[in-house]
Amino acid sequence: MGQDMIGGVSAARIAEFAAFEGERYRAARPRTRAALDAGAKGYLGGVPMHWMRDWPQPFPMLVARAKGSVIEDIDGHRIDDFCLGDTGSMFGHSPPPVARAIRAQSGQGLTYMLPTEAALAAGQLLSERFGPMRWQIATTATDANRFALRVARAVTGKTKVLVFNGCYHGTVDDAMVRLHDGQTEARPGLVGQVADLTQLAVAAEFNDLASVEAALAKGDVAAILTEPVMTNSCMVLPAPGFHAGLRELATRYDALLIIDETHTISSGLGGYTRVHGLNPDIFVVGKCVAGGMPTAVWGVSDAVAARFADYDASRPSGHSGMGTTLSANPMQFACLVANLSEVMTPENYARMEAGAARLSAGLTKQVERFGAPWHVVRVGARVEFICAPGPLQNGAEAEGAHKPALEAAIHRGLLNRGCLIAPFHNMMLISPVTTKAQIDRLVAAFADVLGHLFET
Repeated sequence: MGQDMIGGVSAARIAEFAAFEGERYRAARPRTRAALDAGAKGYLGGVPMHWMRDWPQPFPMLVARAKGSVIEDIDGHRIDDFCLGDTGSMFGHSPPPVARAIRAQSGQGLTYMLPTEAALAAGQLLSERFGPMRWQIATTATDANRFALRVARAVTGKTKVLVFNGCYHGTVDDAMVRLHDGQTEARPGLVGQVADLTQLAVAAEFNDLASVEAALAKGDVAAILTEPVMTNSCMVLPAPGFHAGLRELATRYDALLIIDETHTISSGLGGYTRVHGLNPDIFVVGKCVAGGMPTAVWGVSDAVAARFADYDASRPSGHSGMGTTLSANPMQFACLVANLSEVMTPENYARMEAGAARLSAGLTKQVERFGAPWHVVRVGARVEFICAPGPLQNGAEAEGAHKPALEAAIHRGLLNRGCLIAPFHNMMLISPVTTKAQIDRLVAAFADVLGHLFET
């Protein structure tokens, strides 16, 4: 189709559409522009967390409030929210049971570095939801993955972690590697990188058990760290038998299998691991597990717990490199109990999956209507449109399918039509309170955007 085509759309048309939608966005948000001009200079890069610059709009929205599956900015625009905090609010903004728990706990202390009765209840609920594990509480999934890797290295005596090309496991340095010409190397975007990450990690391709075994056979891999489905790139589903193969290889080569469900908790009750009967040595989940309160959990199997107890008994106490002062605080436990028992229910997951199926079908119909060389993929409540043919098999294919300029233009167009999706890729989530009308509005907005991009 020529070098000026991106995902089946001319680069010139993409640029024209993006510019037009950018001007629409600016014109519609005078209060936001004025507030940012007056108040953003105190922040590095103009935002309180630099990811907030990654939205494809000319400047960020300033949020006034959010409730359920609607977000409102300070200019009064009510937006159907399918980003939901990039999964952090997957069950909706401020689920009522969680909001009640916050109010109740707020007058009883915010942090004590001591457990509560709610902590005991949360531990039982975690095992009921995700399977029997020995749990620890962290604040972010990044921390949980980092601590899990420490345990894996401690009990195996090995140094490296195996991750998959194109993966993302939070800001864990060890996972910031990629495959380039068949060799593991540090990702070039890592800020302030000074360590040789190839001494800590090895990359393999998702769905390629031969590459996994080749890495494990060298005898220096302590853990395989993986999502059940690759996300944070273009979504890649596991091939039949892939997870069973990972489990068998991990056992054979004494590498712990760590399943990171921070995004794939969308898969169903208990995450992909419980829905599909996976058997990890360590399980990690964060983001929405406490209904939006910053919380992550990591759990180890009884066998790993026993191995770690032996290791722990032999080391000097203190300075473990695991845990943070504000983690496992009483507010987290109050929210965990409320979310696990009253929000993360079979009924809510059924509503989420039905809505996601409706969205997936609607988007697929529009892709086919306009003859776009794209595809749509769904995992439970999570839906993505990918601006390339599919299905994708691995991280290398996912990287090639990513079309940043085209995706940014689509995101702008959708937001100007009242629909917010995730900024980093084309991810959309259905919450228990997302309505059919909201889903249909998103499909209609998507169709309108495709009409501008594809029709001659």
